[in-house]
Amino acid sequence: MKLKSLALALAAVSALAATAPAFAQAKEQFFPLLVYRTGPYAPNGTPWANGKQDYIKLINATGGINGVKISYEECETGYATDKGVECYERLKDKGATLIDPQATGITFALTDKAPADKIPLITLGYGLSASQDGSVFKWNFPLMGSYWTAADILIQHIAKKEGGADKLKGKKITLVYHDSPFGKEPIPLLQERAKMNGFELGLIPVAAPGIEQKSAWLQVRQSRPDYVLLWGWGVMNSTALKEAVATGYPREKMYGVWWAGAEPDVKDVGASAKGYNALALNTSGTQPKVIQDILKNVHDKGQGTGPRDEVGSVLYTRGLIIQMLGVEAVRRAQERFGKGKVMTGEQVRWGLENLALDQKKLDALGFAGVLRPISTSCQDHMGSTWARVHTWDGAKWGGMSDWYQADEQIIKPMVKQAGDKYAAEKKLPKRDASDCAA
Repeated sequence: MKLKSLALALAAVSALAATAPAFAQAKEQFFPLLVYRTGPYAPNGTPWANGKQDYIKLINATGGINGVKISYEECETGYATDKGVECYERLKDKGATLIDPQATGITFALTDKAPADKIPLITLGYGLSASQDGSVFKWNFPLMGSYWTAADILIQHIAKKEGGADKLKGKKITLVYHDSPFGKEPIPLLQERAKMNGFELGLIPVAAPGIEQKSAWLQVRQSRPDYVLLWGWGVMNSTALKEAVATGYPREKMYGVWWAGAEPDVKDVGASAKGYNALALNTSGTQPKVIQDILKNVHDKGQGTGPRDEVGSVLYTRGLIIQMLGVEAVRRAQERFGKGKVMTGEQVRWGLENLALDQKKLDALGFAGVLRPISTSCQDHMGSTWARVHTWDGAKWGGMSDWYQADEQIIKPMVKQAGDKYAAEKKLPKRDASDCAA
């Protein structure tokens, strides 16, 4: 009987070990990488993914995160929500540090899963705009901006060009958008701004992936808006610019979101896209120290993920930023939970909620001039609401505007209302002070 009891006890211990979190045995910090290197969104998704991988390789080449090396595994989603969920389910039990869904639709699907799995979602410049409210969305981090902040900044910029917000009254502004959660996200903010500023808002959806837009641009030609806002991604962006050329719509009157303002969006249109404008969350080019470090420590050693001439491009640099923020969240968590240790998803969530990257810290990381400082809190999971506008000169992006900050007097009430509604629908209690301190 004693031998049988001992055997049963050992079996129970073995079973418990088998189901314990991967962090317990891990010696490396594991980052799942959801990507789309195939399909109509691949030209945009690939440099983003390459930047993330190269930053991991840079960190490993320079000692890891306080000595902890990083491991990673890619999973191809094709930008499809169902495949994104499959990737998440497959990779989450390997000790996921955090998840960058790399798509708003996938983010929507994972938002209900993350709290139970205790895996933070980092959605830099995309995802649910309401998830800025950390008192409701404990596990979502729309760092550096949302589609509400993006839309607000574009309206601010147009108002400045017109000579003031009062000059928007009577203007026609049309949103040509990807008919998906991504494309629909800015609509509530634009509707609010239209009521405030008195402009007429037009809405023209484009079916994914956006290759066929003739009917959309026929509507643009018929309505003759003063400005067109382009909320596109992948092949939709270059197709929109080609249709604008074909219908004679002035490219200088077109303004894209920051996912419609990179090299793949304009290179096939070239000089014909001259004058087109888009939001910029970050700079591009090879001048920043972090780019030089990657060229030296990764590409010069034959370890580059993609082509060398891609390094420093708009979306590649954004990939670096996303991965840097993930790494710094781990580093911040280690300051509280143990330097040189592998952090759990829950510990990394605390790190994301307590980021404090001032200019001195960004400079030390090699990101001087690339992005603005970012500081998060329990209530604010965004940490920064600044962006600029850059312009395509026919050969390259340039003509960067001054920085704009989204108008929190407009956005905060919207975030609170949407957060309260979500919490009521999901029967979620608001976080209290003790939870924020935990």
